[in-house]
This record gives sequence, C-alpha cells and structure tokens, in this order.
Amino acid sequence: MSKKNNTAGILAGLLAGAAAGVILGMLYAPEEGKETRKKIKEKANDIKDQAKNKYGEVSEKVKDQYSNISSTFKETASNVAHTVKDGYDKYKDQIVSKTADVVKNVESELNDLKQ
Repeated sequence: MSKKNNTAGILAGLLAGAAAGVILGMLYAPEEGKETRKKIKEKANDIKDQAKNKYGEVSEKVKDQYSNISSTFKETASNVAHTVKDGYDKYKDQIVSKTADVVKNVESELNDLKQ
C-alpha cells in the first residue's frame, strides 16, 4: 500500500513541477500578457486533463485490485465454512453412532442385571 502512495506522490510532484516550469517559462517569454495568460490557461487545462486521466487509470486499477481481493476473500471464507460444516457433520455422525453404541451397552448391562 505504501508503494502506491509513493507512486501517487511522485506523480503529483512531477505534474506540479511540470506545471510550475511551464508557467515560469511563459511568464519570462517575450509575449503580450493576454497571450501569456491564454497559454497558461491552456497548459493548466492540459495538465488538469492529464491528472484526470491518470486518476481514472489509478482508480480503475484500485477497483480491479479491490474486486480481486474481495473475490479471493469470499472464496476463502466459503471454503472455510464448508470445511467447518464437513467437520461438524463428520464428528456429529461419529458421536451419534458412539452414543447409540453406549445406549445399547447400557441396556444390555441392565438386562443382564435384571436376570
């Protein structure tokens, strides 16, 4: 998870640095203020669009990973539940069988005592 945060931070830093460089370059270029402001606005829009696209890509990757993790968790939970149920059924049948044997033995012993 930390690696993803670092990647996002690096990406944000690169975009901010690129934006600052473009803006400074335009401010020092020998053009009219109106033209410079227009170029700054266009570049800002370009950078905004790039950031939205990158956000969309990262968002899709996170959704895919969440979906994969969720599916894996559900499958594992289902497997555990089936294993527990199978174990319960197995031991329940054994206990019922042993209990029936004990009851028969006790009845047999009681019958022997009565005679």
